[in-house]
Amino acid sequence: MGCIFCNITEKKIPAKIIYEDDLVIAFEDVNPQAPVHTLVIPKKHISTNLELKKEDNGLLGHMFQVANRIAKDKGIAERGFRLVMNCNPESGQTVFHIHLHILGGRHMHWPPG
Repeated sequence: MGCIFCNITEKKIPAKIIYEDDLVIAFEDVNPQAPVHTLVIPKKHISTNLELKKEDNGLLGHMFQVANRIAKDKGIAERGFRLVMNCNPESGQTVFHIHLHILGGRHMHWPPG
């Protein structure tokens, strides 16, 4: 079946999509850790941030711009939100296709672990 996130971008697996353009897709996390928990993923498959190349810099910037737009649309931008990108198993990465978590709607604790 391959990468679950690639299957979502190809519409082979359903997801509650809230944003999509030529570069990225954003959808609600199926196991939310906060009242707002949305994922922004590139349509291009990149397994971990260690595989990012210089030509991906624009893609990453775009992912953050989309995350900011979603935070504003969901009403959490002014109150505060957290953006998380995990890399490899010890960080908590379970799907090996880079993705940016948008978490908000509650007070976030620190340290997060």
